[in-house]
Amino acid sequence: MDEFLMKPKIDFAFKEIMENYEARTGFLAAILKVNPKDIKETQILNPYLRKIHEVDKLGILDVRVLMNNDTEIDTEIQLAEFAAWTNRTLFYLSKMFTDQIEKGQDYNLLKKCVSISILDFVLFKDEETEFYSCFHIREDNHNFLYTDKMEFHVIELPKLPEKLKEDDNLLLWAKFINAEKKEEFDMLAEKNPYINSAYQHLQVISQNTEKRMEYEAREKAVRDHNQMMKEARERGMREGRLEGRLEGRREGRQEGRLEGRQEGRLEGRRESIIEIAENFIKMGLETTAISIGTGLSEKEIDGLRKSLK
Repeated sequence: MDEFLMKPKIDFAFKEIMENYEARTGFLAAILKVNPKDIKETQILNPYLRKIHEVDKLGILDVRVLMNNDTEIDTEIQLAEFAAWTNRTLFYLSKMFTDQIEKGQDYNLLKKCVSISILDFVLFKDEETEFYSCFHIREDNHNFLYTDKMEFHVIELPKLPEKLKEDDNLLLWAKFINAEKKEEFDMLAEKNPYINSAYQHLQVISQNTEKRMEYEAREKAVRDHNQMMKEARERGMREGRLEGRLEGRREGRQEGRLEGRQEGRLEGRRESIIEIAENFIKMGLETTAISIGTGLSEKEIDGLRKSLK
């Protein structure tokens, strides 16, 4: 029987791996393209699952790190497709940036904030990008930085190339996070000492009965949540198409069919969005975040909250 190993792309497993100092240092060095020796100190800022509300069953399991006492880094893994991901990361990184100081404090106290997104779906479908993208705030014409206080790193796991490149530590880490088989882990661990530390830690936590139970519960919660979101979207699309066909038949004319289908799709899409918003409310997400993710106004979301009570 094969030895059980957690999948690093399940956020519980990834967070546990990042508890290891060597693994954490190697991962951040690869993402930020710095020498690991230049990372003098890293500190985990959120050691526990964050739940915004009591009714939040899934919670946010990200990894927030303070590096060298001057940079805050937030890493989050998302397995299911999330159309508003760019808005989400912008919202949360902006909040992380502004939460650093209180009213009346000096703006010079603000630390650099970095977002790292590890996605198991293709975010940039219309762009010919590689698996890794990095974004800064720059001037359009002359390409100089407006500020270096915010940056976004995105890893799209489906875009990973099959072949490894020599001395590409970022690719090695992405392959490690995406790996599921022991032979994959063994091969990658041989190529990078920091990944080897991560692999050793992964083996230890995978054999811990309590952590394995937590991992399996988290994996099930994420899988069930993603399936629920997928079914809600598909149901809205089916209902929109059905209503469009019925309306078109009643009109009996080409114009009626086109108009009916369009209205049906719009109505079905809206019902789907409302259902998704209601699920987000039940999960305990904040009104502003739900508004960004669905396009509904905050007033509409507050109305849905009242109707669900």
